[in-house]
Amino acid sequence: MLQTRGAVDFTQGSIVRNIIVFSMPIVMGELLQNLYNSVDALVVGNFAGKTALAAVTVGGVISNMVVMFFNGMSVGANVTISKAYGQGDTDVLRRKVRIAYTFSLLLGVLFSLFGILLTPQLLEMAGTRAEYFAEALTYLRIYLAGLMFTVIYNNAAGILRAIGDSRTPFYILVIACGVNIALDVLLTGWLRMGVTGVALATVGSQGLSTFLAYRAIARSLSTRCVDFREMFRQGGDTVREILGVGMAAGVQSALIGISNIFVTRYMNMFSTSAVAGIGIAQRIDRFVILPAKSFGITMTTYVSQNIGAGCFDRVREGMKRCLATALGVTLSLSAAVYIFAPQCVSLFNSDPEVVSVGADMAHVLAMAFWVMAVREVLLGYLRGHGRSFTPMVLSLIGMIGVRQAYLAITFFFDKPLIARLYYCFPIGWASTTLLLFVYYLLVRNQLRKPEIEARAAK
Repeated sequence: MLQTRGAVDFTQGSIVRNIIVFSMPIVMGELLQNLYNSVDALVVGNFAGKTALAAVTVGGVISNMVVMFFNGMSVGANVTISKAYGQGDTDVLRRKVRIAYTFSLLLGVLFSLFGILLTPQLLEMAGTRAEYFAEALTYLRIYLAGLMFTVIYNNAAGILRAIGDSRTPFYILVIACGVNIALDVLLTGWLRMGVTGVALATVGSQGLSTFLAYRAIARSLSTRCVDFREMFRQGGDTVREILGVGMAAGVQSALIGISNIFVTRYMNMFSTSAVAGIGIAQRIDRFVILPAKSFGITMTTYVSQNIGAGCFDRVREGMKRCLATALGVTLSLSAAVYIFAPQCVSLFNSDPEVVSVGADMAHVLAMAFWVMAVREVLLGYLRGHGRSFTPMVLSLIGMIGVRQAYLAITFFFDKPLIARLYYCFPIGWASTTLLLFVYYLLVRNQLRKPEIEARAAK
């Protein structure tokens, strides 16, 4: 098996140690990636005011929808390449890496073009208020113009993690995040470019991370990463395999993002200060749940590698231990957020109404973050087995169907109250987790089929 520097081989050694060693750089990397938009909000909220902060909040919801789609799509490359890595065939591994990277480059360019053209329609869909529509349009159009870098980097990071290297994506994000902060302060704090400055800073730092990820893959595997001729002539099976898992995960994430846009329509019924406060609570939410998401990513790689290597006994044990670790970390962070919610919100903006709304919503979310830990680990386990379509459908039912039904009932059959908006998030998390757990109970014997066949062949 090809070994890269700092790589984690999940098929041997301590399960818990490997999970923690592999997950920690992902957690830190996700933390830094979340800092991109959060630093935007911090700088804008303190240098450009709450109207610009509301514009970045709405633009962030929409851009997050698109990023969520490609984060989901990267799961397909992760599973495909993890299995090739587990099988130990270096030539096949390199070919699949080239195809996966080239495919992500093609998608990134196409979606950047679509994003630029559709920005006004997306903002109208979100019910963006007239007082900050122009600023939101500027921010989102620049952000989506650089979407290609986000797409390529996320897939490149998935490739590196699939071969057991979770450290390099973290190091890359350390550099890119530092550049992003410096550019934010320079363009918005010093040059007073407002939302234009933070958008340009984000795109520039993402471009740098894409370049560094390309170099890391090329050096680790001693191969080029882009080959359109190979992708079109020999990549059909690999692209179908990537899409088979990735499209379901991507569509699931994107549709949840679309659901968030419709949640934003409800949010825009309230004042600009309320919109800013809710936006800050959502940013805090992303920081708290990122360890759970990272453990879910780890679970996908862990399961795929062990299935590829035929180490079936480690698969089930790994899920139990990963879930226990994810719950412990998430509960600790939830307690901290609940206690220090007002202080966390005031870092972004000191307006009393902004702080009050943001802290109230953070208190509600903090009591339900543990549900997200269960959901993400369970999703990672199922995706590692190649089960993505049904989990996608169940997630859509919970995160879109149940959540939108709750909002429709509470907002249109009674007087709209902002507090009711807070609960749509934990209601969506809980319903999705329950549906996924029932599905897992129904298919867990089928998931053991490769193990049974392998033992019968001996």
